[in-house]
Amino acid sequence: MTTTTPRRSMLPDDREHAARELLPPEVYSYYAAGSGSETTVHEAARAWASYRLRPRSLRDVAHVSTTTELLGTPLASPVGVAPMAFHGLAHPDAELATAAGTARAGSLFVLSTRCSRRIEDVAAVAGPWWFQVYVMKDRSLTRALVERAAAAGARALVLTVDTPYVGAKRSVGGVRIAVPPEQFLVNLAEHLPEGADVPALTEQDPSVDADVIGWLHEVSGLPVLVKGVLRGDEAVRLLDAGAAGVVVSNHGGRQLDRALPAALALPEVVAAVGGRAPVLVDGGLRSGLDVLVALALGARGVLLGRPALWALAAEGADGVEGLLEQVRAELVHTMALAGSADLTSLDPSLVVPGTTLPEVRA
Repeated sequence: MTTTTPRRSMLPDDREHAARELLPPEVYSYYAAGSGSETTVHEAARAWASYRLRPRSLRDVAHVSTTTELLGTPLASPVGVAPMAFHGLAHPDAELATAAGTARAGSLFVLSTRCSRRIEDVAAVAGPWWFQVYVMKDRSLTRALVERAAAAGARALVLTVDTPYVGAKRSVGGVRIAVPPEQFLVNLAEHLPEGADVPALTEQDPSVDADVIGWLHEVSGLPVLVKGVLRGDEAVRLLDAGAAGVVVSNHGGRQLDRALPAALALPEVVAAVGGRAPVLVDGGLRSGLDVLVALALGARGVLLGRPALWALAAEGADGVEGLLEQVRAELVHTMALAGSADLTSLDPSLVVPGTTLPEVRA
């Protein structure tokens, strides 16, 4: 891509403002809320902004490439969309719009187990996609969804491990949003026995251990990445158990409050993994500059969470595509200014950790 100044499109704060105006208050609050006192959710973007850059000069950056591959899948950009629940609360086209917009941007889409549309319908409009997994108390339900995702073309599974129980959200009174049954059960209903106690069967199973990684691979035949890793030793333990990669994440600040920001956990995890498997990261990334920092620290890809939901709510599939293209254009621009023509030239020597978490300016 020839470098240019990125077109000023709708900014992340603008998208969030538009989404807040459009969404019912309880839906906006559901998406925006963090757990506990929301320390973690508020530190996320500030942690990325704490890093400083050491650019190189007199490098040929007339053409900058963001192309990459993850687990053998070529992608136009290392910026994808993280798994998030129930897009149908944000837009009538739900995950169909998110997947379509992501595909048009040439990016990776990760579909949540807790999605609002049938897996097969989303797969039909998606580009490269992975399927996020919660292991439910009735493991036959998990098996059924995983088998369907594999048959529909998912290229990997992403096992979320930071949610043995759902974190309490004080800002919404600790009350979980009521999801319409036609969304909550859209993929589960055909697998439930008549008269089933749905909450008892579909909650996450808090008893699962690392053996579940091998089980998921056996059931699906797909590589299994583990999402929710904030420690180097945990990353090694999970790779030893068969994981094909890890996602550094604190669940958008929605689980354990005061958990380390992903931006600060990433270097330790990358160092511990030592190139054995890809490391991805999500949480608090808001711009191409944040993406540059993440990639320089060793991430192979980044996933956007709430910004994608705000874009979906504000502008549907076009909004998701616009967000990803905007962040990619910002990445190209900042790579050129940092003296890097492709992703392979990004390395930790480009970044310096900050000593404080600054307030983030819009």
